[in-house]
Amino acid sequence: MERETLFVDILLPLPLEAHFTYRVPFKLNSDVSIGKRVVVQFGKKKLYSGIIMKVHQTIPSHANVKYILNILDIKPIVNPIQIRLWKWLSDYYMAYEGEVMNAALPTSLKLASESKLILNPDFDGNYDLLNDKEFLIVQALERHHIITLTEASKIIDQKKIMHLVKTLIEKGCILPEEEIRDRFKPKTESYVRLSEDYKSEKSLESLTRILEKRAFKQLELLLVFLQHSKFFSKSPKQISKAFLLSKSGLSSSIITALEKRGVLEVYQKSQSRLKDFAATKQLSSLKLSEKQEVALGQISNIFTEKDVCLLHGVTGSGKTEIYIKLINEYLKIDKQVLFLVPEIALTAQIINRLREYYGDKLGYYHSRYGNNERVEVWQNINANTKKSYKIIIGARSSIFLPFSNLGLVIVDEEHDSSYKQYDPSPRYHARDSAIVLAKMHDAKCLLGSATPSLESYYKTTTNKYGLVNLDERFSKVNMPEILVVDTVEAYRKKEMKSHFTKLLLDQIAEALENKEQVILFQNRRGFSLRLVCESCQWTPECTNCDVSLTYHKQIGRLKCHYCGASKDVPTKCPNCGGNKLVMKGFGTEKIEEELPVFFPDVKVKRMDLDTTRSKNAYLQIINDFQDRKIDVLVGTQMVSKGLDFDNVSLVGVMNADNLLYYPDFRSFERSFQQLTQVSGRSGRQHKRGKVVIQTAQPYHAVIRDVIDNNFLSMYKSQMEERASFKYPPFYRVIRISLKHRDYHVLNDGARYFTDLLLPKLGSRVLGPEYPAVGRIKNYYIKNVLVKFEINASHKAVKTIIKEAIKEMFQEKSYRYILIQADVDPV
Repeated sequence: MERETLFVDILLPLPLEAHFTYRVPFKLNSDVSIGKRVVVQFGKKKLYSGIIMKVHQTIPSHANVKYILNILDIKPIVNPIQIRLWKWLSDYYMAYEGEVMNAALPTSLKLASESKLILNPDFDGNYDLLNDKEFLIVQALERHHIITLTEASKIIDQKKIMHLVKTLIEKGCILPEEEIRDRFKPKTESYVRLSEDYKSEKSLESLTRILEKRAFKQLELLLVFLQHSKFFSKSPKQISKAFLLSKSGLSSSIITALEKRGVLEVYQKSQSRLKDFAATKQLSSLKLSEKQEVALGQISNIFTEKDVCLLHGVTGSGKTEIYIKLINEYLKIDKQVLFLVPEIALTAQIINRLREYYGDKLGYYHSRYGNNERVEVWQNINANTKKSYKIIIGARSSIFLPFSNLGLVIVDEEHDSSYKQYDPSPRYHARDSAIVLAKMHDAKCLLGSATPSLESYYKTTTNKYGLVNLDERFSKVNMPEILVVDTVEAYRKKEMKSHFTKLLLDQIAEALENKEQVILFQNRRGFSLRLVCESCQWTPECTNCDVSLTYHKQIGRLKCHYCGASKDVPTKCPNCGGNKLVMKGFGTEKIEEELPVFFPDVKVKRMDLDTTRSKNAYLQIINDFQDRKIDVLVGTQMVSKGLDFDNVSLVGVMNADNLLYYPDFRSFERSFQQLTQVSGRSGRQHKRGKVVIQTAQPYHAVIRDVIDNNFLSMYKSQMEERASFKYPPFYRVIRISLKHRDYHVLNDGARYFTDLLLPKLGSRVLGPEYPAVGRIKNYYIKNVLVKFEINASHKAVKTIIKEAIKEMFQEKSYRYILIQADVDPV
């Protein structure tokens, strides 16, 4: 095989359709295999790392086939099932495979090319094998340590130099800089050991006599080392440098002195960045209620016939306990388990609960993890050893991990829109992708929610998914009492104090007096939603987006929530020169500030995007609330998702109307889900809670369904509307967004694109129309909706759309319009 001419098809992390064929140098023939990373030249001066997708001997039709420059992995980092998943995601969500690869791999496993070269650390300085031009490049690297390909080209006065670079890499003289700079670096720690010359008792005795007379501190440190390493025992211990210094109380200079004497050796040992935890509870101690036992049995029975089951359990019914028991069944048969949660905030609580039973079998993976930690989790699972994680908890990106023996996928809060990736591409839905992933592994998938998505529930009615209902709270605690306050009437009676009704303030006072905690939900962050001039109605708008700016008091500026631009608050109206500028609307920041006015001693904390940007901010806020260091937690939708706090007796919804009147066909479904979910945070541990909903529409159908906890009523009414207006689950939807900086070019291009679709798709095409926000980051936007029957060929429809996109790019006037397809938008 060593002398066979091999070729490899490489997937690069670029938005390009094809794989690219490269030739394998003979000496690397035995090392190539599918799933390994390689360094290749792409273009004249670019180096990339790509994934080997195929190894073959088919000679490409084009003559100029480049060689791969290096192989980065000893064993594949991507397995065949992952490659199948990437292909499915690419096909279904109309994304390039390179974009899927980009989303799937942790940053530290991707090499970002800046086309730079460095000297190989193993180069022995033998110049005899180099020609004149090669010598000039090596000499330049010895002087400057790093040079770009452009600089190398100038040094030898030659435009095409990649062949020369390839030769120097093969001779072991240089390396692509990316390979050293960006490759994952294991964490190491310094350890200390006795050198070979002093391992005998006789040599040690001689040494101690010398040190006793001349260097007593060195002797002191040596004795501490011998004691704690148990040097003279049958099983001596490894001692870290930090441990030795802490036990001896001496400085590192003493270790350095013993190193120079040749007594001690300092060496590096790889350390995991991931903490190990021991299980603290036995699974036998976890007792399920009678209803939970029945539900668990039903799930197991459904899994004998179907691959997917929906667990529809009311808030507080104890779904997590069922998950824990079910996970154990799959660990017994040595299967891996993936546990998906929609928000990083939820991982903290779920991790703590599962860790008690599963200890170091449990790993977690999400975007707030550092790049190196994510690589360690990836490598841990890829190794597939006895020490590898058996359970992974994580957000949507966890579906990309290299599972090889997956038995169960749990999607908690399966209805949540956070499972949908919006930007960049691929715009995949983690719930739907997880179901496909489970099928590829011949595994089972359990969806759990108190408020299932209408699509998932519909599939239970068509017998595609199994259904298990859990309609009773754990310990038979009653569902919370829901009180609705008419804000229009409260304003008329002058019973509103700022944004609080009298009823809500009274209920907060009662809860605080009883030493209980409160959650206040407002689905808008910031202090004030907009600034308005009372004289001329002027409102400050973002210069980059068609939205008004939100005032953030903490930073004292007006801020755009779409592009992040900010500006100072004007002292007078720039439109009319008046000084009657007033704040309208309110966000979480304003609630946080105003609450202490009514309750001076209250401890208030806010949980929204602004307060949880740092790595551990979620966990800190949740732990503080759990430990009762916070009396009132004010938050956006983050506080509505599956969090479980023992002492919360009251939940206040500050303005339900924000949810009800959002311009989207899912707005009523979403309103029901969010109001029900946030209500479910109230009343646990043998006590009924209360919920106060402030709204201008107290008799709205959704509000009534929330009060009655009537999911089926909401489901039936929404199904009728969706069937009438051709929306999911009866029709599929693909939204194509066209973007351009020039308003006129976009208008003409969007109409041209629509005209390409109409002859083949007819009335299934709607638009083009401007969305609610028609300009973001200086790009004007127009959307085209394609709605087609659920039994129609989605592949055929996508092919038509792709052909129209290609034709657009061939039209010179429109080739710079950005076109983005979003399949199953949410």
